[in-house]
Amino acid sequence: METLEDVRLEREFPVSPERLFDFVSTPEGLLQWWGPEGMSVPEHDLDFSRKGPWFSVMVNPEGKRFKVSGHVTHIDRPKSLGITWAWHDEGDRRGFESHVTMTVTATDRGAHLVIDHRGLPDAEAAQNHTEGWTSSLRKLERLAA
Repeated sequence: METLEDVRLEREFPVSPERLFDFVSTPEGLLQWWGPEGMSVPEHDLDFSRKGPWFSVMVNPEGKRFKVSGHVTHIDRPKSLGITWAWHDEGDRRGFESHVTMTVTATDRGAHLVIDHRGLPDAEAAQNHTEGWTSSLRKLERLAA
């Protein structure tokens, strides 16, 4: 039987839960930190403030394109949101689907974010996603500082 892998990352931010939720749910917020460092996002429908489809195309400095898409599955502002997640191949065919939940809670100094990325196909995918999310979160940390 296949064993699926999960990734869980947590960070503290010196902003209100509502502000942090805007960073992780609205196009204006997401476009400031979405994708690993060095990536640009020239094409997207990044709006996690409403249910429905989303996609983004990230481009690395060498011009290689990486497309990911899914559906916003739940929104509980300003506490949590869920999205499905699948990478596309070079023929734009969607691959293995996993699920991401972002949870925001208030702290004494601001807000706490948990990114739970569940159901990744293997340990290599989990490691790649850990690296990608960690790099993206560094951008969010600079933004929220």
